[in-house]
Amino acid sequence: MQIDEHALLRVVAFTTVFPTTIAEIATPPAVLDALRLDGPAPLQRDEATRAAVRDMLRLGGYKPTGRGKPASEYLVRAASEGTLASINVAVDACNAVSLHSGFPISVVDLDRAQAPFRIGIAGAGVSYVFNASRQEIDLSGLVCLFDATGPCGNAVRDAQRTKTTPETRATLSVIWGCAGFEERLGETERWYRAVLGDVRGVTAPA
Repeated sequence: MQIDEHALLRVVAFTTVFPTTIAEIATPPAVLDALRLDGPAPLQRDEATRAAVRDMLRLGGYKPTGRGKPASEYLVRAASEGTLASINVAVDACNAVSLHSGFPISVVDLDRAQAPFRIGIAGAGVSYVFNASRQEIDLSGLVCLFDATGPCGNAVRDAQRTKTTPETRATLSVIWGCAGFEERLGETERWYRAVLGDVRGVTAPA
């Protein structure tokens, strides 16, 4: 994967191949427990990480506030309101790890995306649909994951066209980390990959 130069971004990207479709894999109880704010987790979110993620996203000119705030902050709000529900094992693992680590995480269905992949800042006027209601997000100045078609993920909202479905069998995960937090990023990756390994997901560096 090509990663464009970015002074504040530190990325971990890996693929996961599941033993069957994710619709057939139950989310482990420990992951469901970790979808709560007070759920057991090896990492605890903190203000320093939250601020660093926002600073990283600002570097290209994007404003990570309001509806454009990082996905990890949305998870905190949803968990505090009791609305962070189980979706599927791939998304649940992503959400649990993101909630407690404080790093946003993208998950892309590898059968709905096309290599090659690249990470870089989106140009002015670039956007994509991010949900089934056809709502769009303006990506101008936001660091994104691109496939052969165009942008498909970022630290705020992933594209609808490459999101997981019940038939998903393989995914690409991107942990959007920050300079100065490399140790925490490594801990996050190890926990995330261990969670996926518990459901017999085979992970490998992207």
